[in-house]
Amino acid sequence: MRETNFIQQNQKKWQEFERLLDGESKDAEKLNELFVQVTDDLSFSRTFYPNRSVRVYLNGLAQRAFSLIYKNRRGQRNRFLHFWMEELPQLVWEARREFALSFGIFALSMLIGALSCAMDGEFANVILGDSYVSMTKANISNGDPMAVYKDQGQLSMSVGITINNLMVAFLTFAMGAFFSIGSIIILVRNGVMVGVFQYFFIEQGLFWESFLTIWIHGTLEISAIIIAGAAGITLGKGLVFPGTYRRIQAFQRSARRGLKIMVGIAPIIIMAGFIEGFLTRYTETPDVVRGAFIAVCFFFVFFYFVWYPYSKARAGFTSPLRDAHIPADSELEVNLEAVKSNGEIFSDAFTLAKKYAGPLLGGAGLIGLAYAAAVFPLADVPPADLFIFPQGLFSVFDTLPAFFVNTQLPYLPIAGIGLFIVLFAVAFRVFDKISGSQRRFAAMDVLRLLPAATALYFIFFANDWYAFFLLLFLGQLAVLWAYIGYRERIHAAMAFSRLFQLLGDKYIRSVGLSLLMLLVSILFFSITDSSLLWLYLEVVTWVVHLPEAAMEQFSAVFLTVLHIFMFGFLFMLYVMGCGLFYHSQLEIQEAPALLQKIQSIGTSRSIRGLEKE
Repeated sequence: MRETNFIQQNQKKWQEFERLLDGESKDAEKLNELFVQVTDDLSFSRTFYPNRSVRVYLNGLAQRAFSLIYKNRRGQRNRFLHFWMEELPQLVWEARREFALSFGIFALSMLIGALSCAMDGEFANVILGDSYVSMTKANISNGDPMAVYKDQGQLSMSVGITINNLMVAFLTFAMGAFFSIGSIIILVRNGVMVGVFQYFFIEQGLFWESFLTIWIHGTLEISAIIIAGAAGITLGKGLVFPGTYRRIQAFQRSARRGLKIMVGIAPIIIMAGFIEGFLTRYTETPDVVRGAFIAVCFFFVFFYFVWYPYSKARAGFTSPLRDAHIPADSELEVNLEAVKSNGEIFSDAFTLAKKYAGPLLGGAGLIGLAYAAAVFPLADVPPADLFIFPQGLFSVFDTLPAFFVNTQLPYLPIAGIGLFIVLFAVAFRVFDKISGSQRRFAAMDVLRLLPAATALYFIFFANDWYAFFLLLFLGQLAVLWAYIGYRERIHAAMAFSRLFQLLGDKYIRSVGLSLLMLLVSILFFSITDSSLLWLYLEVVTWVVHLPEAAMEQFSAVFLTVLHIFMFGFLFMLYVMGCGLFYHSQLEIQEAPALLQKIQSIGTSRSIRGLEKE
């Protein structure tokens, strides 16, 4: 159709649409009908008159209509208010059973702590520590039982308490990932501690003074811990009761809900830290004022986390609770035939870790047990004297080297090299599953992996400050060497030559990927190796009852297995990143997937409308 004919045929419709847009009153049905027709005309003009003024005119007309329809759309400014007024109360209401369970566990634990303290005079020393009990008794003798809240400066105390409370709340939430049991354990521990703490002052005849001092900040602080416990139980609920979702999908859903609840208590924790640092110290304030302040804090918590969600539920929430998009199984597929950036490789490595979490975690666990079974019988010293486990955020740098070089274990290199070969095998099997390979791991594969595993072992054997740089610049080459030999079924010498052929001029890029994977692994290992690790050990000591000397040896074995487990999983994640780098480089250098697609051009995929088998 000629452009002039197209304009003459449709101009009346466009003029009517303009009149409707400019008019005061608008016929919604007619406007909708014309909007559809105008957008159809715009699509037609883009195809046949892309460089003509009619396309510009129709595009402007469609934009005017779109702006008119969406000009009152809710913007991001209202998103903040919507979260606090609608979304969070709805999340609290839907998790009301978890909130009730968290409160019940904490209250019962407080009662147990108080009763235990009443029946055993030394129980307070066990829970609170001898030094704290002695200090508090000394303060009572000096006539200032709450002097502990006045020892530091206001700002430093407030900041320190806030950071500590945030960490405790986050730990309470994160431990819910262990099927909610971790959150329950922390609730019990904190509940017993609060009960003992409060009864200790009751026993000293200072109930009212301690109540007015402790709960002036404790109302918000303890409420935040209970809410964090509810968020942790919500987190673990997805694993325990997945419903109609796959377990990993249910966990994603519950994790997002629990995390939003955690966001809701952050201001409460900050406010509690401010009150404890700046206000609690003023114990000479009239009792009426302090009691009224406690009542206000309690009313706020009750109003916002109990009554307000209940009233919103009765009136009806404005919209159903929308969970964030949960990716389907198909979105967890990783394409090995595409050219990818380091960022895409990094993301795909975690996608593989998520999809094959069962085999990877199970393999890492078995490797940890096998390492302990192979190493400890060879040592001439007890386990506690063999490996040292300092406590701290980056203690991993002091812990890991001993697993690869130890004067008490002359045969440790054999165990270390075997460890790397097994880790290679488990990680490489993931790529076999992706490509649909049915191959079995054979003795020849061990010979292919042995040189690279030996090279990696000696990188860790360096046991000095430069070991990290050796791993950064050479570690990925050793992994690629092993993967090329395994993947292409060639011996180690050919695989070594093939490595540099595929790598080409992308060595610096491989170093960038290596740095990214190492930094994330170190960060994850260090966080897990801090308070979480020692909490695991504390839980184990609750269950396993042994004499002190035996418990020390048991702890050393337990921590060894746990460290090798964490190291094994993170190393396999590193290996998968290097494997994805290999496939990307293979496509860059030789383009096997592209050549296959080119060869298939012109080949019909259907016969008389039916898809070929």
